[in-house]
Amino acid sequence: MIALIARDLRLCLRQGAESMAALLFFVIAATLFAFAVGPDAAALARIAPGVVWVTALLAALLPLERLFGPDFEDGTLDLLLLSGWPAAAIAAAKAAVHWLTTGLPLLLIAVPLAVMLRLPAGQIAPLLAGLLPGTLIFSLIGTLAAALALGARRGAMLMPLLTLPLMIPSLIFGTATLAPHPAGPLYMLGAILLAALPLAPLGAGLALRAAAE
Repeated sequence: MIALIARDLRLCLRQGAESMAALLFFVIAATLFAFAVGPDAAALARIAPGVVWVTALLAALLPLERLFGPDFEDGTLDLLLLSGWPAAAIAAAKAAVHWLTTGLPLLLIAVPLAVMLRLPAGQIAPLLAGLLPGTLIFSLIGTLAAALALGARRGAMLMPLLTLPLMIPSLIFGTATLAPHPAGPLYMLGAILLAALPLAPLGAGLALRAAAE
């Protein structure tokens, strides 16, 4: 599993267009909200959590099509499945790579974007505390959706339809972490993450087996 993660990370470093496009989308989309609302600091601060979470969610969707697609097309996925590796471990490795190349950079870029959107300094820490499990959930659920859409006609159109409804609870609790009492939403995000950690790779592994057959 570590070898697969290292291999995919090397490939992402050599061909980093997808990850860079996701980060640029995150920055540009959040900036557009700032231009649309105007210079009113109070209005920007009020919408900042929702803007950061929604744009991060949409940015995390962009690299999903390439998560399994190249390996499926060139036969690497078949070799991995025939090698005796558990399909769930392959899916978990792909989810880890997605988070390291997309989720973690989104988490880091969220800080200057939150400052740009006039979010109070005291709310940046709760925002990051929610985004940490949130981006992990995005990667896990996104990996499941990418595996389900693998080999399907118009899979790129199918993935958002599969992914977005499943991510709505994380979005709701994530934006609620900036409320006066953030403990409850953080616990709920943790519970969703604990459920997704075993279930998403298992479901994605079954979908990979079905796509390979």
